Amino acid sequence: MKNIFAKIATIAATSVAIAASANNPAQAIDFNFNWLGDAGYSATGSFSYDEATAPTIISESGSGATNFLQSLNVSFLDPSNNLLQTYNTVAGGVSESSFFAFNFDTSTQTLFGPLDIGGGLGVIGESFLQGTIGDSLFLRQFVGQDITLDQNSGSIQVAQVPEPASILGLLALATLSVGSTFKKKQASC
Repeated sequence: MKNIFAKIATIAATSVAIAASANNPAQAIDFNFNWLGDAGYSATGSFSYDEATAPTIISESGSGATNFLQSLNVSFLDPSNNLLQTYNTVAGGVSESSFFAFNFDTSTQTLFGPLDIGGGLGVIGESFLQGTIGDSLFLRQFVGQDITLDQNSGSIQVAQVPEPASILGLLALATLSVGSTFKKKQASC
């Protein structure tokens, strides 16, 4: 009886994974990024774009409608990991910052060149990550003038967020594996 329930669960999980991937063709692709300054300040965030329409190189700048980015958010933390500020630099395909700069290679999944994300309205107290990837990146705050809170050698890490269909597929595979192992143990008893 337990075998029947295991098989039904496996078939259901596999069916859900297949249906999700068939009914939801790859469109939005999400990435997380992390930056750590030499003095312990950090930035963490995410961005997304439409995988079906994006070119190999995505370059965005300034305020207004973006060409390919659908979203970009960033949070800044102090060395004790206390949240300083969070910004939705791009929301619904629109940048609110006139200082915004973003360059991403979709084939290598790496950020490159000039970067300016975070605050960008010229409001006292806002923070932003600015500089050139591979050269120097600075966490700055506007207090009537820009002050540098932290910096690093231009290093920033990017990782793709797994798609829900992929996660369901892995769950289905794990269920099959557990069911198979359970069946072998029952047969050996």
